[in-house]
Amino acid sequence: MHAILMTAAGKADMLQPQELPLPPLASSLHLRVQLAAAGINPLDTKLRSKPAYYPDKLPAILGCDGAGVVVAVGSDVSRFKIGDAVYFCNGGIGDEPGCYAEYTTVHEDYVAAKPASLGMQESAALPLVLLTAWEALLERTRLAAGQTILIHAAAGGVGHIAVQLARNLGARIAVTVSDEHKAAIAKDFGAEKIIRYHQQDFVQETLAWTDGKGADVVFDTVGGDTFLRSLQAVRYGGKLVSLLSTPLSLADTQLARLRNLSLCYELMLTPQLMGLHDERVRQRKILEQGAQLADAGKLKVLVSKILPLADAAIAHRMIEQGGLSGKIVLTM
Repeated sequence: MHAILMTAAGKADMLQPQELPLPPLASSLHLRVQLAAAGINPLDTKLRSKPAYYPDKLPAILGCDGAGVVVAVGSDVSRFKIGDAVYFCNGGIGDEPGCYAEYTTVHEDYVAAKPASLGMQESAALPLVLLTAWEALLERTRLAAGQTILIHAAAGGVGHIAVQLARNLGARIAVTVSDEHKAAIAKDFGAEKIIRYHQQDFVQETLAWTDGKGADVVFDTVGGDTFLRSLQAVRYGGKLVSLLSTPLSLADTQLARLRNLSLCYELMLTPQLMGLHDERVRQRKILEQGAQLADAGKLKVLVSKILPLADAAIAHRMIEQGGLSGKIVLTM
């Protein structure tokens, strides 16, 4: 099969096309999927430059987001049959075969039926960002109808999904964006307050929008100084959830404690990294609910670029350059 192999840690040039044998079924409960598309995430570029999780298992096939058709099933598989269209988040961090390939294998319990209303490319773009936004908003912060939320980088991969989930929950939504194109995307998806962070102070804008109280929830997808400044944009007793490691000083923690803030972290890879089977089943059920939302017209996926599998290195460079909206997808 054609595949893109990460041969060593380093720049995008470390992604090289290779001919590999079909991946074997790891157990009687595994499926082999012929992939039609693979979603690319910033995570992939980070793992390529510094394989933090399994540095001793190179070379590796990256890419945890995939969509395709089941072409082989283990003897004990009961949830799917050959010919079923599926999507999933699995592998691609060094421990299992990823999705930058024509075929991959995955345990049946971690696979969901593909949304009927979405094509393979859109479906492949959805899993990681849906799981991340869902866990951050519905599980970490328990965002509720009528609450206010500030979402950073709202036109990005995770951000544009988070805006839609918040809208579906009935929350009032403020967002930060860098330009008018991204402002239009966020507004179309349900944002009420648009903050152009290059020209506006998002803390002051959020406070003005909430009559000086601060947002009930702030969703940080950027990290660094954005996270630290967000401490001042959350209301007393509110919640701040971040996708990144955070550089908290003693003064920062004292501020959070003084204001009784809940600081939450979201890493949707944790169940896979820690081998938590039940948690991975829970994540698959989120994908099933996401498919229902998509089929009901309540969740859309913004695919900004579609490239052939051979151009994986180009896709990585585009992500590292920044400024993209939505997701990049590789097609087989």
